[in-house]
Amino acid sequence: MHVRRSVRPASALAGLLLAAALALTGCSAGGGDSSSDKAAAGSAAGGAYRGDAKSGTGGTGGGSAAEGAKATAAPKLTTAHIVRTASLSVEVKDVAKALDAARTAVENAGGYVGDENTTRDEDGQEQTRVVLRVPADRYDDVLTGLQGAGRLLERTAKAEDVTDQVVDVDSRIKSQRASVARVRALMERAERIDDVVALESELSRREADLESLLAQQASLKDRTSLATITLSLSGTAVHRDDAAPDDEPGFGDAVSGGWHVFVAGVRWIALVLGAVLPFAVAAAVIVVAWRLVRRRLPRRAAAAAVPAMTAV
Repeated sequence: MHVRRSVRPASALAGLLLAAALALTGCSAGGGDSSSDKAAAGSAAGGAYRGDAKSGTGGTGGGSAAEGAKATAAPKLTTAHIVRTASLSVEVKDVAKALDAARTAVENAGGYVGDENTTRDEDGQEQTRVVLRVPADRYDDVLTGLQGAGRLLERTAKAEDVTDQVVDVDSRIKSQRASVARVRALMERAERIDDVVALESELSRREADLESLLAQQASLKDRTSLATITLSLSGTAVHRDDAAPDDEPGFGDAVSGGWHVFVAGVRWIALVLGAVLPFAVAAAVIVVAWRLVRRRLPRRAAAAAVPAMTAV
């Protein structure tokens, strides 16, 4: 408090001394300019007093004004824009059932199902890969539900901050719209054909740039408002760990192997018989015919010899 009381008299005294000096100078130089000099001296003294008040020596009023200025000068907080993507690989018992459950969960969250691809491997196991778009505020809940549908094999999640890009594109769109408006205003005032043609060409170029910026803005909005989840579902595979601890064959394996060998031998014998049967039938027919012919030949010879002996 002693400092404030000492500063004000000092400032006032300095102003009075300056006014007195100017007054004396004006009196010595002439009386015509003394009034203006006194006014200047008074304004200088007042300015010095106001400067002291602004610098914080004028009591509590100056302090509250400074605090108000700091409050209004506080920077604005920019909302963060995050692009979230995730990739899940889950092994389930029933791929079709798990896929239907994933569709239902996404649609209930306000999202939608994108690309989908379903294949089968050599073992007949079904595999499905689907792209899901989910609102950003429901991203964590949906992701947790999807990875709990079966045995989680792999998970990858990424978050990219694109706030700078969003702010930059918004600022460029604002400037580009103002630029387009200026060109349109010039076109309204143009009178020569050459000027109109040149302005139309310039307007087309600037409108194309504006449309490109608007497309970038829409893409950023879509990527930040909807998270992307790539879900891969595969059927439960037969693991080697579930088999017998040793691979040595037992009695049952021997019986099974012998039975398979017996069946295979009978099958091959049947195949051989089937292949030889036509030839065997043909050979049997030939043998039977030969025997019949052979039996008839002696009878004919004997019948021919009896008349000859009777004639003698």
